[in-house]
Amino acid sequence: MNRFDIYETVTNLIVERLEAGVVPWHMPWKTANSIPRNLVSKKPYRGFNFWYLLSFGFERPYFLTFKQVQELGGKIKKGSSSFMVIFWKMVEYEKDDEAKEILMLRYYRVFHIDDVEGIAPNKIPDNESYDHEFDPIASCEQIIEFWSDSPVIKLNKNKACYIPSLDEVHMPGERTFFQDEEFYSTIFHELVHSTGNLKRLNRHERFSNLNFASKDYSMEELVAEMGAAYLCGMCGIENAIIDNSAAYIQGWLKKLKSDKKFIVQASGLAQRAVDYILEHQKTP
Repeated sequence: MNRFDIYETVTNLIVERLEAGVVPWHMPWKTANSIPRNLVSKKPYRGFNFWYLLSFGFERPYFLTFKQVQELGGKIKKGSSSFMVIFWKMVEYEKDDEAKEILMLRYYRVFHIDDVEGIAPNKIPDNESYDHEFDPIASCEQIIEFWSDSPVIKLNKNKACYIPSLDEVHMPGERTFFQDEEFYSTIFHELVHSTGNLKRLNRHERFSNLNFASKDYSMEELVAEMGAAYLCGMCGIENAIIDNSAAYIQGWLKKLKSDKKFIVQASGLAQRAVDYILEHQKTP
């Protein structure tokens, strides 16, 4: 199967999953920092709140409201800042003597557990990393190892990310991923981000507003995930990651108002990124 067939096949597979409805996206690894959640309810934050709180890279994943801190006998450390959490609420109003309802965006503020003192240690759960025997996949390893101008890759970090200013990819350790294929899907995602660097394809110049949840940021995330899916297809592991990739893409499409043109635009940019990686291999 040639590259064009792979790109088309994987794109169609993702679109089919999107149209059929996909399972919610899940974080494919578990390090000590884990998934941001409320300490009292233990419920993970979802949607924008998940990405926003995760972006700070805290070692521990727990957050509390001011009231919850007080109820647990704790207090906020002097000078600490809170974080905004948003939610939708149905609000009633009257129009023409008739009761109506409308969804309105609301927010409240939470504090990270590191900014709280006085809570009994037994109220704060231990949060150990996931661990399993990692079995490298040769086809994936070859693409990573032989990319001639690859960014520096650093493992055993708290989160997966690409840092443009350092031209570095940070990744959790391989053993913290629930599936070996998800490790490669995640590192491919970050490597596709790195193709946007000034010294490579300079895509970040075009999508320069990389503030979280901006239109440019959303498009760059779509490009990275489409590119990762293409690379997984070329390595023969797309079936293991396709549902999670489709769910991830669906989430970002919602930020872009689900306009179909964005998936077409992103797939074209992703293909250029993957071609760049494959054309800069030290061996055939």
